[in-house]
Amino acid sequence: MTGIQALERLHPDQAMQPGQPRRLEFEYERHGTLSLIANWHVALGKVIAPSIGPTRKEFDFANHIAKTVETAPDDGWVFLLDQLNTHRSASLVRWVAVCCGIDSDLGVKGQSGILQSMETRTAFLSDPSHRIRFVYIPKHTSWLNQIECWFSILVRRLIRRGNFTSTDDLQQRILDFIEYFNHTMAKPFQWQFKGFTPHG
Repeated sequence: MTGIQALERLHPDQAMQPGQPRRLEFEYERHGTLSLIANWHVALGKVIAPSIGPTRKEFDFANHIAKTVETAPDDGWVFLLDQLNTHRSASLVRWVAVCCGIDSDLGVKGQSGILQSMETRTAFLSDPSHRIRFVYIPKHTSWLNQIECWFSILVRRLIRRGNFTSTDDLQQRILDFIEYFNHTMAKPFQWQFKGFTPHG
């Protein structure tokens, strides 16, 4: 989730009155933006190992995955994600190769081997024989990724009506919300999608 703005409202909100909802101050000062990289544990219904920082680049994502796997370093992992370039990077391939004990030549990015192209890196990262592997959802199907459902919860319950004095304040409030959510509201999503019905 990118571009989360730390907005500080310039004046206090007006409290709700009988027959009148709370009124939010519309003028604000911008204090910068953050990116949140988070994992939704499908079976537990919890957010695990969130990473928050100013960028969401190749290095940030590879570090996030490494941090996540460190929470259970001997387990098998399957990550469901979209097809962003950072999700299929050379850095991620190298890290997975080390973690899975793959010592074959990975090649050279843009030239040869596993690292050659986005397609070759994707094939390697999604190999079902690896202990750590990645499943890439088709383009324009973000609704298949349950973390997107949780991001909408975060926006509705914290971000939209929030008042943040700095990016540090925003980061701490997001982390506090995740801890609160995991302890009080966490449960697996009930999947409602039943598939497409063919037409006539």
